[in-house]
Amino acid sequence: MKKIKIAIIGSGSTYTPELIQGFITRKEQLNIGSIFMCDIDQKKNEIVAGLVGRMLKANGLSPEMVLTQDLKAAVYGADYVLGQVRVGMLDARIQDEKIPLKYHLIGQETTGIGGFMKALRTIPVLMDVASEMKKSAPDAWLINFSNPSGLIAEALCNNTEIKTIGLCNNPVNMIRDARKRLPEGTKEFEYDYVGLNHLSWMTAIYADGKEILQGQLSKNTAVSQAKNIPKIEYEDQLLQAAGGLPCAYLSYFYYREKMLQKLMESKLCRGEECKLIEKELLEKYQDKTLISKPEELEKRGGALYSEAAISLIDAIENDKNEIHVVNTLNKGAYSFMEADDVVEVKCRVNKQGVTPIALPKFENEHIIGLMRTIKAYEKLTVVAGLQGDRKAALRALLVHPLVGDYERASAALTEMLETNRAYLPQFFGKGE
Repeated sequence: MKKIKIAIIGSGSTYTPELIQGFITRKEQLNIGSIFMCDIDQKKNEIVAGLVGRMLKANGLSPEMVLTQDLKAAVYGADYVLGQVRVGMLDARIQDEKIPLKYHLIGQETTGIGGFMKALRTIPVLMDVASEMKKSAPDAWLINFSNPSGLIAEALCNNTEIKTIGLCNNPVNMIRDARKRLPEGTKEFEYDYVGLNHLSWMTAIYADGKEILQGQLSKNTAVSQAKNIPKIEYEDQLLQAAGGLPCAYLSYFYYREKMLQKLMESKLCRGEECKLIEKELLEKYQDKTLISKPEELEKRGGALYSEAAISLIDAIENDKNEIHVVNTLNKGAYSFMEADDVVEVKCRVNKQGVTPIALPKFENEHIIGLMRTIKAYEKLTVVAGLQGDRKAALRALLVHPLVGDYERASAALTEMLETNRAYLPQFFGKGE
């Protein structure tokens, strides 16, 4: 079995043990020869690497482990590059969440103006990773789950030549929840999934060939919840109107005022909560008796990332021809979207990569309308992120359903750009 080189960019993240657990689970399928852990925060990288090393050793694995701040050294000759960067770290996220509230706008890590600002910081960094990969690892796959994952994939797929896939644990959780709806004794399970990253729906569930979801969209229908999103109860009339089970992030769209109120009333924003959780995790990671990922890691909302990421690598590496939901170029899978739109779609995954699977005869105009609107926002955001174009930035925000208002958008954009000056060379120039 071929030895594989893995490069983890942003390896000081407390999520990294979750990824390593995936490699441990699939140690018979994947021969990991080396893991290069690349992070600008040397101290965090060393702490996380300590736990990673103990986890691997406890499970009989001994790949070469290299800690580095050098992107070229990490990427050179890699087979798979895993992106999980957080530019500006949690302090920047906190600003993304709190500044919008001053303007009566939802502040959230991946959608609305908060997700927009995270994209502006992240696009240049992932473009640098792609540029280095083209020189140092032209055959490698970049599997990115740096948020906003779909928007970053939109930038990478249409502006680089590397092989890249955008990934999220949200579809894995939704599919797992869908299985719970199956009648006892079901032998064959299938589903229809449609959307963009963090803007997606399960529109059909098939039990032994029979569609059962639409009949379940009635009172007390449970909707997937996420630890990082305030809980909200969906009304049956809304679900029936939408025509499917929405991902948790659609709460911000369907219950905008209620969600905004919840955010404004919270003592801590989610970024501040994550900072406390991260501190707790890093302290635990330094316990030399700890040899597995702690249960507390699930508080960060990253459950099943290892399942999403490492099962995808397994499917490519071992030519498994499996079905995965990922973010990639549409190429006609959704007839109502453009071929070069990055969408979150069921794909067949094998040695050749990912091939989107067509969703036939889809006529839900509500979902189609929202997807086209957010895709317009994403494309404008990519222009702003690549070129530092303030007009494109404002246009993007005026398109987004969670922003829209010119005075609020303009004022919040001005403050957030200035707050993020150090991370926005495309807007301010390097060193300004």
